[in-house]
Amino acid sequence: MVTQHPTIVQVGDVLLTSEILTEYFCCDYEKCKGICCVEGDAGAPVTLDEISGIEDSLDTVWDDLSAQAQAVIDRQGVSYVDSEGDLVTSIVNGKDCVFTCYQGEACLCALERAYRQGKTTFCKPISCSLYPIREKRFSNGTVGLNYSRWDICRDAITKGRELRIPLYQFLREPLIQRFGKDWYDELCQLAAELSQ
Repeated sequence: MVTQHPTIVQVGDVLLTSEILTEYFCCDYEKCKGICCVEGDAGAPVTLDEISGIEDSLDTVWDDLSAQAQAVIDRQGVSYVDSEGDLVTSIVNGKDCVFTCYQGEACLCALERAYRQGKTTFCKPISCSLYPIREKRFSNGTVGLNYSRWDICRDAITKGRELRIPLYQFLREPLIQRFGKDWYDELCQLAAELSQ
């Protein structure tokens, strides 16, 4: 059996794997309970501007954070440079994002919850909103987008297939937020061409 590797397509100055256009995905929060905020060996990628937004929101969300998360932030701040040289949110015990809070068994983002309650103007890092798409910036200014497959999202794949929601449609709003409406419209046109 021959393994089919995803092809790379380009929209504007963004290179992306074709899986983003062809694979189905829809978060199934009832099943996963937000585990992507906990699992992993590094925090969420952040930009310097996002760190500023996080720091501006810190007083508002402080009481929602665990004592361990507060201690990590006191010691090293809201972010650090991971083993790959990327700036990421700080984590607790090598896994939980410091902004993870719990409601029963479910993980929530303290930053996003405060934003949705109208308490802050910063929601969360765009890398969190775009997940499971991961962004890579190249030295020539080009941006690369890759579909990051992870076993904890298998229920999202199942739900996406059942509802027939392609990944790029599920992530419509964060993709528009990051790249703009015109770019997203061009992406949709390319997806339609690929599906013919």
